[in-house]
Amino acid sequence: MPTAILVDGAYFIKRFRRIEPDNAYDAQRAADCLHRWAVSHLHDGNGKRSRHANRRRDLYRIFFYDCPPLVKKMHNPITKKAIDFSNTNEARFRSELHSALLSKRKLAVRLGHLSEDAQWTIKPQVIRKLLKGQAKFEDLDENDVQVDTRQKGVDMRIGVDVTSLTLKKQVDQIVLIAGDADFVPAAKIARREGIDFVLDPMWQQIPAGLHEHIDGLRTTCPKPKPVEKAKQ
Repeated sequence: MPTAILVDGAYFIKRFRRIEPDNAYDAQRAADCLHRWAVSHLHDGNGKRSRHANRRRDLYRIFFYDCPPLVKKMHNPITKKAIDFSNTNEARFRSELHSALLSKRKLAVRLGHLSEDAQWTIKPQVIRKLLKGQAKFEDLDENDVQVDTRQKGVDMRIGVDVTSLTLKKQVDQIVLIAGDADFVPAAKIARREGIDFVLDPMWQQIPAGLHEHIDGLRTTCPKPKPVEKAKQ
């Protein structure tokens, strides 16, 4: 029986940009890397030479879960200028990425939707400076704020697909590329039914408690370079 590979899109994009910061908005590069790193899970990953060293598992399908980009117009709270988010680099990148992935063999794109309650918020790094007294609220500019959007229906789709693949006995292994604990309920169902459940956090550390809910931990993408500390 084959392997199904499920990818949390928002998580993948965040880690891809950490691994290849120079290609942050290169949708074709992101699509190619996703497909290559996902397919790498089909090869024997024990790192040892054996008679199974060249064994390759069959691929059932790669599922990519994401939301369409934000395309509404909103006014920046600092400058009061109207911003058309459909013309931003992020919107173009997401749309191009989804199109590029749809052209890949055995890859399905599952789209949720963004919450209508999109709000402006101060960027986390700016909040830290404000709390430390390194910046003043009145000195904020238009680049210190961002729109906080929330995805709806993505985790639900991942859970439904894991459950469906398991109960219909369509696969005997599921690889999930993600980094949080939202998948745990679906993982429990899969493991109870004998599915080999592997987590790929793309080199991101996971909470110790998650290890009890998976059968293996494996990453196939390149390791990101260490972040250089800012000079004092």
